[in-house]
Amino acid sequence: MLGLQLPTDPRWVNIAQKNIDEILIDHAFCELKAASTAISLINSFPEYTELVDAMLLLIKEETSHFKMVHDKLKDRGVTLGRDRKDAYVIALLSFFPKGGSRDTQLVHRLLYAALIEARSCERFRLLSEQLSDPQLAKFYRDLMVSEANHYTLFLNFARKYGTREVTDQKWKALLEYEAEIMSKLSTNASIHG
Repeated sequence: MLGLQLPTDPRWVNIAQKNIDEILIDHAFCELKAASTAISLINSFPEYTELVDAMLLLIKEETSHFKMVHDKLKDRGVTLGRDRKDAYVIALLSFFPKGGSRDTQLVHRLLYAALIEARSCERFRLLSEQLSDPQLAKFYRDLMVSEANHYTLFLNFARKYGTREVTDQKWKALLEYEAEIMSKLSTNASIHG
């Protein structure tokens, strides 16, 4: 369903299990960045009313997810701390060339967002199936469904605002590039790394 070309290395779940507080901290920041992405899309493309409406709902949802993760951290006696660079996202964002028409830029941003949500969905599924803490496993199962919805939301908008054939070609190429990135990751206690 997600189209990912390379599944997460099984060792990542072991790293996550042993460093769950770090995973939760990174996850909290991922939720904030997702809300920020939606805000940025509104700022950059306010003329797309349907997109703006969807992003407004997404901001609310991602912010509520941040609160949920932050509450989990507080319950565990863990402070949020400072954000860290996301090597996965940094590498991913180098795929499409800068510039181009506004429509091209929009499609690229939507495809990036779709892929990040797809990978998060896959990671949340793994956490939901393999964490020994049943409450955290359920927590990630519930969030996995949201990530899948976000993935399809962004991909559908990319296909709506771009030429379907060209957008699908770009999506396929981006998926292949992401597989190369993933072949070098899965060694960190972070959602994407």
